[in-house]
Amino acid sequence: MRGKTIRQFLIDGQADGRWISELSNWTGKAYKIPRTYINQCSDRKDLSNTGVYFLFGRNDETDAEQVYIGEAENILNRLKQHLSEKDFWTECVVFISKDNNLNKAHIKYLEKHLYIMAKASKRYEVINSNVPAETSISEMDRAEMDEFIDNMSLILGVLGHKILEPPVNRENNRNSVLFTLQDKASGKPVSEGFVILEGSRIAENVTSSLSKSVMDKRQLLFDKGIVDKDFTFTQDWIFTSPSLAAAIVVGYSINGRNAWKDRNGASLKEIETES
Repeated sequence: MRGKTIRQFLIDGQADGRWISELSNWTGKAYKIPRTYINQCSDRKDLSNTGVYFLFGRNDETDAEQVYIGEAENILNRLKQHLSEKDFWTECVVFISKDNNLNKAHIKYLEKHLYIMAKASKRYEVINSNVPAETSISEMDRAEMDEFIDNMSLILGVLGHKILEPPVNRENNRNSVLFTLQDKASGKPVSEGFVILEGSRIAENVTSSLSKSVMDKRQLLFDKGIVDKDFTFTQDWIFTSPSLAAAIVVGYSINGRNAWKDRNGASLKEIETES
């Protein structure tokens, strides 16, 4: 993989204001806009262009991250509509073309495939009430839009939303070290923490000393169907640390960096500290 250059511009001169993100040698352009700044965006003429957008927020009851994915021929007008129509979101990320060459068919294609990828990654609750319709575009346009999506995914990750990325990229991690815990679960460290892999099992019972916060996280896994009635992970799932992942598996507090072992019996901590 070659290095890439992304330029970030803080429109309002502050980190919690509006951002522009651009990738070198790409015709696309991203805006990150807090909800509270939408009505100040009339000065950005290109936000009247055709494009796609993500509305990001959280579920008030579960604190789960949520997203709504949409398209519009006039992005700013649609965002202003969402100020009154949708309450959950606090921030949006918008993608347009700097040369305004995205048409309606392009953005419908993008919306559909972004929706599919976001649902497949299972990182966010996708709250679109309807599945976006498929659109027919030429083979050449499909190739261009698929490349557009690749660049969008990269910029979204830089902006803190890895919504289009699976917890584990199995193609890129075939040779990475796999760790197991008490023959119950397998997983590996990732940039966001530690991922437990689909098919891993957790203990049926927990100790009374397990903290309430961990028990609540464990229950949430059942409520969301991430762990089924057979105490088995139905998908890959990321935890913020190896210790949290290990506690979920064994049902009691444990140092995950010591507990997770590779196939030779070396702990995660030992491998991390190898010179």
